[in-house]
Amino acid sequence: MIRSLEQRLLVFLLVPVAGLLLLTGLIGFLYARDVMLREWREAAVLKLERAAHHLDMRLSRPVQWIHIFHRTAENEGGPIVQEWVLKQLHRVDGVTGVELQWLHGSLEPPAAGVPRQDHGGDHGIRFHKGRISDVTSPQIDGRTGEKTVDFISELRDQTGEAVARLRVSLSFDYLMQDILKLGWGQSDQACLVDDSGHYLAHTKELGDRPHLTEAGDTVEGAIFEAMKVKPFGTVLGPGQPPKMVGGFYKITEAPWTIVMFAPGEKILSPIIKFQFYYFLAGLACVALILLLIRRIGGGMARSIRELSIAAGRIAGGSYGEPLQARTSDEMGHLIQSFNKMVEGLKERDFISNTFGRYVDHEIAKEILSKPEAGKLGGEKRLVSILMCDIRGFTPISDSLKPEGTIKILNYYFSRMIERVQKHKGIIVDFFGDGFLAFFDPLDGDALPVLRNAVRCALDMQASMEELNLALKSEGLPELQMGIGVNAGEVVVGNIGSESRAKYGIVGSPVNITQRIQSVAKGGEVVISDAVLSPLIGEVRINRSFASCLKGTDGETRLFIVDGFIPGMP
Repeated sequence: MIRSLEQRLLVFLLVPVAGLLLLTGLIGFLYARDVMLREWREAAVLKLERAAHHLDMRLSRPVQWIHIFHRTAENEGGPIVQEWVLKQLHRVDGVTGVELQWLHGSLEPPAAGVPRQDHGGDHGIRFHKGRISDVTSPQIDGRTGEKTVDFISELRDQTGEAVARLRVSLSFDYLMQDILKLGWGQSDQACLVDDSGHYLAHTKELGDRPHLTEAGDTVEGAIFEAMKVKPFGTVLGPGQPPKMVGGFYKITEAPWTIVMFAPGEKILSPIIKFQFYYFLAGLACVALILLLIRRIGGGMARSIRELSIAAGRIAGGSYGEPLQARTSDEMGHLIQSFNKMVEGLKERDFISNTFGRYVDHEIAKEILSKPEAGKLGGEKRLVSILMCDIRGFTPISDSLKPEGTIKILNYYFSRMIERVQKHKGIIVDFFGDGFLAFFDPLDGDALPVLRNAVRCALDMQASMEELNLALKSEGLPELQMGIGVNAGEVVVGNIGSESRAKYGIVGSPVNITQRIQSVAKGGEVVISDAVLSPLIGEVRINRSFASCLKGTDGETRLFIVDGFIPGMP
């Protein structure tokens, strides 16, 4: 039974790695084999195409002149043109003879004069149309002793009856000049066959066999069958690698095909050698993995045990001291990342315990960057304070079921908290259907923060329209909210005990803000003179009024703000 990490590494690492090496080697071999065979196929087709083009170019000129002669049908051009075409045909390189034969008797070759009909006259050969009807296999010309092939054209009248035959003899040696010496690379065998598979020419390696499929070779048979349906292609023989591969390309101007063969081992010899060396390298790799597992398995197991113990300690609520990273490899990085995670958890818990869940994380990190942030107590700072409350919520809640009341509050607080966080506010307390938030400049200028507080209040009132539409769609009553905004010097810091502290504000301006909020009607944002004075010329005031606020002497002047003047900061 497998119990230790080292044993598990041996089984669950070595076995997959060995299997992966084997699979990778097999896939790599198959892929490389296919690539090399594909490249050979492409190269073979190109070489065959080049050879076929070479041969077609030598055949094209006499064939073109034959077609020109065909166009003299029905006396188009007359006997003078026919004689001139036949003379030009006789002068073409590789042409050894031109014979125009009237089927009722022979005519002199064109070099001796204009072809004549057997009944006399000077109108040349009259025919309706002509076409090349046959290309003979190479044969020895009895007159010249030279190996030739004949292009035979049937010349027919309007009834389709043959009236004459044009025979053009071409030197086969001229046609095949350098064809079998073009440099076939890895191919050891090349040949030229006709449509029936008979050899017309071949390299010495093919011996004296007269027919392509005579030896019963599967590759030759496959090529012969493919020649019947395709103009060119390649064929792979049986075996891995294939014992023999072949390719073919048909000649355009004659019923011939160029064929080449090559042994598969010769083409794939580099990959076969690579397969052997890959096997040796795989054995060396497995041996190296065994050695590494033996050397580093113990250290990994120790580090993992330490991580496991530390994780259990954190689950119990104790973070403890950071773990020591003994190496700089992945395990060392894992321990460092674990330590960073623990520090992040400590910071998150401290933020949650100190600021609650409704403070922007970036603001909380900025506050915590101050050395005194984690200590009990605080310092006096000029801040902006916002307090809001739903007007007439008590009778609304009395008319609803508890779940309806909770749904309304969830709708309300989710939207208002989002606006406060958007404007960098810090929510420090919830009370029933309202909350208290403040905007702390920290060590910066208080004026931008004051603007944020007023903009936040206006944004909150603007969002009430969207909130009421959502409530109405749920069949719930609409809400009206009053907001008070004040500014003043308060004590900002951690309030509570060492075991349980909360970040908040304390001071008379907080109480005054609550009084200002209490006189704000639904839909109003009421600000104090402490807020308006720095913002004179920036905000629009709907009206002002005096109110006797509890805890203050005399009347306090308050202002209902409508918004900011366009173009102001």
